[in-house]
Amino acid sequence: MTIDQINFENKKALIRVDFNVPLDEDFNVTDANRIEAAKDTIIYVLEQGGSVILMSHLGRPKNREEEFSLRHVVEKAGDILGVQVKFVEDCKGELAQKAAQDLEPGEVLLLENLRYYSEETAGNTAFAKALSQLGDVYINDAFGTAHRAHASTAIIAQFFKEKCFGMLMNREIQSLDKVLKTPERPLVAILGGAKVSSKITVIENILTKVDDLIIAGGMAYTFIKAQGGKIGDSLVEDDKQKLALEILAKAKETNTNIHLPVDVVIANSFSELASIDTSAINEIPDGWMGLDIGEKSRQEFHNILQGAKTILWNGPAGVFEMEPFAKGTIALGTSVAMATKNGAFSLVGGGDSVAAVKQFGFEDQVSYVSTGGGAMLEMLEGKELPGIAAMKK
Repeated sequence: MTIDQINFENKKALIRVDFNVPLDEDFNVTDANRIEAAKDTIIYVLEQGGSVILMSHLGRPKNREEEFSLRHVVEKAGDILGVQVKFVEDCKGELAQKAAQDLEPGEVLLLENLRYYSEETAGNTAFAKALSQLGDVYINDAFGTAHRAHASTAIIAQFFKEKCFGMLMNREIQSLDKVLKTPERPLVAILGGAKVSSKITVIENILTKVDDLIIAGGMAYTFIKAQGGKIGDSLVEDDKQKLALEILAKAKETNTNIHLPVDVVIANSFSELASIDTSAINEIPDGWMGLDIGEKSRQEFHNILQGAKTILWNGPAGVFEMEPFAKGTIALGTSVAMATKNGAFSLVGGGDSVAAVKQFGFEDQVSYVSTGGGAMLEMLEGKELPGIAAMKK
């Protein structure tokens, strides 16, 4: 079922949202993107004559610590939605049931943090059933938690005849399908970040799907060392060198072009105040480490990206958090933005690359920025997410 196939008039829609937003020391929301992302679905239900009960987690509470109360999110959610958001200090039991029953069409209620109960993360069926009694229709719009088999994401769906994904979930799934299932070619993937080990299954799954794979960030040095290059004190996973060579060999078999940096920005310590130089990536002197891609690599990657029709970007090109080593990641962002402007579909996902895209102002210059880092990675690994699978049963 899709959201437009359900009649919400006089019905209560129980929506699993991802309001796991960062708060400052005064409990103010510092990044409201996840609330903004859920707005379309919530407003749609209200406009169709329904009421909305929102459930989410916030952080990883061990008990009922006040710092993890969703009460802190109420005001910001109300500002974004343009309606008053009511709040109840529980997510199940008499208090929550009464608050839900009293809800009139056009009203919004936010439940207290689901993770105040350990049954949520345990995927407890009785807990999921108790939650289900609060609404008539279930909507899962929390892509960021779709890879978790939790009560409110993967177990609860079985208790509803009427259930669907929200608009955000649909956008996420469609964007990933555009890359993994129905890409316009050439399809170019950029994989960055620190370690090969965290991206092994992603590389193995997409190797047969992409035309070009750009490997940047810290993981590149393992590939370079495996091929006999000198990488100085750069980050390396020595136990993954054999795997790196196997990946390169498999790429040849599948006619996938793997592109590694040819030059890098090097430093004599992991610091913004370090001495900085440039070097061929396979000739880094001892006592120096590669912390960003160099000018030749940026130009080479730019040329590849300008020929792309579909782009997947997961992971930065270097230590972009330090200003001297941000130029490579900014260059990648510029290249992806330019390709997008010229008609390519570009999907950015994964915590660090999303942070970089926002920090350097590329958010509105790419086709889609995913809201779920872990969930997106698991989809790139070829896994079916529990929160998605549950809706198909």
